Amino acid sequence: MTAFIIRRLGQGIVVLIGVSIIIFVIIHLLPGGAARAVLGPRALPSQIRAFNRVNGFDKPLWVQYVHYINQLLHGNLGYSYKQNQTVASLLAANLPKSLVLIGFSLVVALTIAIPIGLLQAVRRNHLADHALTGVSFVAYSMPTFWLGILLILLFSVQLRLFPAEGPQGSTVTSVLSQPRALVLPVATLAIVTIAQFSRFMRASAIDNLVQDYVQTARAQGVAEWRILYRHVLRNSLLPIITLLGLSLPLILSGATITETVFNYPGMGLLFWNAAVGHDYPILLGFTIVVSAATILGSFLADVLYAVADPRIRYS
Repeated sequence: MTAFIIRRLGQGIVVLIGVSIIIFVIIHLLPGGAARAVLGPRALPSQIRAFNRVNGFDKPLWVQYVHYINQLLHGNLGYSYKQNQTVASLLAANLPKSLVLIGFSLVVALTIAIPIGLLQAVRRNHLADHALTGVSFVAYSMPTFWLGILLILLFSVQLRLFPAEGPQGSTVTSVLSQPRALVLPVATLAIVTIAQFSRFMRASAIDNLVQDYVQTARAQGVAEWRILYRHVLRNSLLPIITLLGLSLPLILSGATITETVFNYPGMGLLFWNAAVGHDYPILLGFTIVVSAATILGSFLADVLYAVADPRIRYS
């Protein structure tokens, strides 16, 4: 297990280096270079030369890359000249609020998707299974922005139950102090996730229900609910653990759209505003952070997979 963890950490570092190279190349492929992107199309040649000299863009590429990696290792993700702040400080201020949104949506999704998937497996090819399958397909195929708009029209405009805008504030405390405003953003992100997770849970539970250990338990007279919750459920959760790590980029992208629709002040909205305003340092810094989070999620999924199933040993 230790050797596996070391190997996976090494692979993660290699992937991060690859991502850093890609982002470094993108910086130099920006229209007119990084100087023109930051200073604007009306910048004078003298201003561009001064910017390149100050930021080291007039040095050889390998020297620039070493400097870039050194900056990343010290937590320097760049500087947003349009917001007059470091990218690290902007991400640090907005990341916790995005984690609140993603965390709540994942808890809601898992709480609902696991029982639904188990129910569909037990009632396979019955009316309940067909009905839930149809609902899952509709929810999974629906674009996140469209689902958010529909929820706003129904629960905010028509029924006036919840605010159309997400909670506003600069801190997590201020966001949590507005629980009603959290309902629609969390629901938007959770509905799509429920549809995805329930399908995997159903397939996994169906595979486990036909295993020999289930048949043996039934032959011994073990109650059906005990078989489901003490045996089938635990083994069926293994694909969900893997899916949690691998679906992290998808959840983050969905959070970006959801935050934009509900004007939720998190990383997603920050990324959207940066894309609209051509604030390239924020876009590139966001990419680095999401890449690191994706690698970390995949690594944790592999480790938790072995913890959940003692039969699994990595060698």
